[in-house]
Amino acid sequence: MSPASTPVRTRFAPSPTGFLHLGGARTALFSWAYARHFGGTFILRVEDTDLERSTPEAVQAILDGMAWLGLTPDEGPFYQMQHMDRYREVVANMLADGTAYYCYSSPAEVDEMRERARAKGQKPRYDGTWRPEPGKTLPPIPSDRKPVVRFKSPQEGTTGWVDMVKGPITFDNSELDDLVIARPDGTPTYNFCVVVDDWDMRITHVLRGDDHVNNTPRQITILRALGAPVPEYGHVPMILGPDGEKLSKRHGAVSVMEYDRDGYLPEAMVNYLARLGWSHGDDELFSREQLVAWFDSQHLSKSAAQWDPKKLNWVNAHYIKHSDDAALARAVAPRIAARGGDTEKVDLTQVVALLKDRAETLEQLADGAMLFCGAHTPASPELATQHLTDAARTVLKDFATQAAGLEWNRAALSGLIKATLAAHGLKMPQLAIPLRVAVAGATQTPAIDAVLEILGKQTVLERLTSI
Repeated sequence: MSPASTPVRTRFAPSPTGFLHLGGARTALFSWAYARHFGGTFILRVEDTDLERSTPEAVQAILDGMAWLGLTPDEGPFYQMQHMDRYREVVANMLADGTAYYCYSSPAEVDEMRERARAKGQKPRYDGTWRPEPGKTLPPIPSDRKPVVRFKSPQEGTTGWVDMVKGPITFDNSELDDLVIARPDGTPTYNFCVVVDDWDMRITHVLRGDDHVNNTPRQITILRALGAPVPEYGHVPMILGPDGEKLSKRHGAVSVMEYDRDGYLPEAMVNYLARLGWSHGDDELFSREQLVAWFDSQHLSKSAAQWDPKKLNWVNAHYIKHSDDAALARAVAPRIAARGGDTEKVDLTQVVALLKDRAETLEQLADGAMLFCGAHTPASPELATQHLTDAARTVLKDFATQAAGLEWNRAALSGLIKATLAAHGLKMPQLAIPLRVAVAGATQTPAIDAVLEILGKQTVLERLTSI
């Protein structure tokens, strides 16, 4: 659904307690694409108030993942820890206007309240001991206890919204607790910080995982108490593993940057992630520009998406196959160097052009490129005995003699191979396999004429004459 007049402002608000996982990356992508589709603003907000678990390394991991995917924010990153004064100001105002109150109940006492509610078959919740009401006498204030601040949640009626993904959702206000919005040391809590930030940043649309559905009525009631606009909310179902269970480490990599290390292209990951919970007809492959042009909330799925490594490999293979050869060479060069390969000894652009049609990842491409960039490993004695027979050596020496005077290009080499086959009355495998064993040390390579061209005349003749 498109907003009628208000400029779209979306946000991605991760907690920096670890890497950017696949579910978070998809949420970021959907929020980014929605803002781009409507010409709006995409904001990155780092929710770093969990001081025990938030780390600078985790913040950097999130920023690295966003940068790799190309999800550049229009504003931010903003950090909640830098807004503490603003949160305290809002808490003070709420205490002053009666929408929040001090609660001196200890954690143990609150636990007892919840147990009593459970025993009665009720939803476990704070019982409102310190909630001020007309005519109510509050208990004496304990002198040795610092209070929390609780939001005075409405107790009657309902709180609901029309979810952009799930449709109408309604909660009975009687089920909503008086939420703690500030701890005894004055630090604000998660749901409160989210509300103030969404208000201050003028967020119009919130796309996030459906594990946040239960937070939404609490956030809406606080926004209304503040007289703040309420964004539209959309809660996307979780991503499941191939076995139908919640995606986790047992299914393989769940960090976005692990997929970078494993040789996936960011454009392929964006394409694949977009299809996990969103669709445009039967289109499986599309550019980032097409995604932005097509993306809206009407085609977000209500059902959980399933992670399919084979499908991701298929998408990645497509993007590798259609990548610019020079750009692909630049991307794969560090991986070859990490294997001890020398990317200067051959034309790497020519190498990737030959190999990219059969590679699903950059790692596979780098493995294949070692035929040209790595140290030569001669055929094993067993392979040589099987394929480099006296008859085969005779043919290879004839081939080498003719090749010495050849203009070294694929077309000429292909012509020489055909001429050699005709002269010796052979079929292609009877020459191609011994050639591969002699120059590559293996029976299988890409097209042999292309392999010979890339290896170069000097290298090929040296290897042929040394058998």
